[in-house]
Amino acid sequence: MTAPSADQTPATPDQQPRADGPPGAHPRRWLILGVICLAQLTVLLDNTVLNVAIPSLTREMDASTTDIQWMINAYSLVQAGLLLSAGAAADRYGRRLMLLSGLALFGVGSLVASLAQGPGQLIAARAGMGVGGALLMTTTLAVVVQVFDEGERARAIGVWGGVSSLGFAAGPLIGGTLLDHFWWGAIFLINIPVALLGLVAVWRLVPESKNPVGDRPDLFGALLSTAGMTGVVYAIISGPEQGWTSMGVLMSAFTGAAVLAGFALWERHIPHPMLDMRFFRDRRFVGALAGGILVAFGMGGSLFLLTQHLQFVLGYDALGAGLRTAPLALTIVALNITGVGVRLLPRLGTPLTIVGGMTLLAGGLATSAVFGAHGYGGMLAGLILMGAGMAVSMPAMAGAIMASIPREQAGAGAGVNGTLTEVGNGLGVAVLGAVLNSRFAALLPAVAAGAGSLPAALASARTGADRSAVRDAFGTSVETSQLVGAAAVLAGGLLAAVLLRRAERTAAEGRDGIASATA
Repeated sequence: MTAPSADQTPATPDQQPRADGPPGAHPRRWLILGVICLAQLTVLLDNTVLNVAIPSLTREMDASTTDIQWMINAYSLVQAGLLLSAGAAADRYGRRLMLLSGLALFGVGSLVASLAQGPGQLIAARAGMGVGGALLMTTTLAVVVQVFDEGERARAIGVWGGVSSLGFAAGPLIGGTLLDHFWWGAIFLINIPVALLGLVAVWRLVPESKNPVGDRPDLFGALLSTAGMTGVVYAIISGPEQGWTSMGVLMSAFTGAAVLAGFALWERHIPHPMLDMRFFRDRRFVGALAGGILVAFGMGGSLFLLTQHLQFVLGYDALGAGLRTAPLALTIVALNITGVGVRLLPRLGTPLTIVGGMTLLAGGLATSAVFGAHGYGGMLAGLILMGAGMAVSMPAMAGAIMASIPREQAGAGAGVNGTLTEVGNGLGVAVLGAVLNSRFAALLPAVAAGAGSLPAALASARTGADRSAVRDAFGTSVETSQLVGAAAVLAGGLLAAVLLRRAERTAAEGRDGIASATA
């Protein structure tokens, strides 16, 4: 009788693999994936759903601009700061346990948020939801790695990624629909039945798994990673509002970077680190991460720009703008569920699949920039291309990241992937937003010179010709920013492909050397 694998606790009889699945795969893996995707969808909806409630919150809570910013940012700031620690905790204490804890925290936080009587209470509730969100973001991908074998893992990660994209895009649509019929608290109350359903399903279906090595928790490393990531992400979030050269932003960025450097040194010199820094010596790991960051950079920044262009230039309301960005998510979901990207992967190999997908994404960004400036038709074509690029490249990158680390440390790998995706999204909004503002200020007509935003510039315009010139300036600025994003994504695809190709060549040479030595 064989012992249980090192990275997984003993399974109950109904969890034992049967003959109806590949070796190493869980018999209920696709049902488990459905549960995982439900939990993931809940978290990602909440990343964007609050944006459409800003007018209601401002009116009913008498919230200031600063209050609104913290209502939105408290969630993402806490979540990004805890992702690395959450991934390590999942590996150490059990992925199912952390998944259940995340669902419980997220559900309780949603209830408290829906009952909040003031901005301070809502900000605190959102921060609590961010803790639950960090646990869910890391454990979902880690569980996928555990229950699927190598043959099906890429497709499962593709479905997981497609649901993630759907959640990101569907938030404004669901939020707008709820606000048309109910009060603002409904956008949080809807999370509670989903969290309860997820708790029951995870308890009954998801097997427990953990890394048996390293029983002593790395508390100091967790403190350093949380403090460092919080500082860096706070600087990224605050830079566009406070100014990149403001003392608060510079101090936050410098302190966060210094603490993260200390974290890296600490992790290299302890016997059981929460994040094995040797991962970063693997070109496959680094190449996939580099591509993932720049995909997130391009997507986060482009959606930020596109929604503004749809509302301010093309004249759609918030719900209309959300509906018109939906083809992006729908394309990703359709291609991932049908397995298009997964079928390309064995034919082209990981490097070519990633560079091909990122080329499509860059082409979509450029198409939206050039042909979507004056109408939705060109933008629609760009959104479909962007979705196709994401569907092809993201599963390959996530698969390369998770394949380059041991299964028993899947939570740590998912934490790194989630953290750098959050950083990439934030940098995309910040950097492309800065390009937009700089270009817009340079193109404004004299009558609106010095205006810090499109509404302010339109208010300064005196004639119809002036207003038309202001809108043209904004449209041109969005086009420039989108092209910068396209160039960054294309460069990331080439960099990732080069690093991954070198990693494959090194591995092949090593195998040939072993074969020659044993011949």
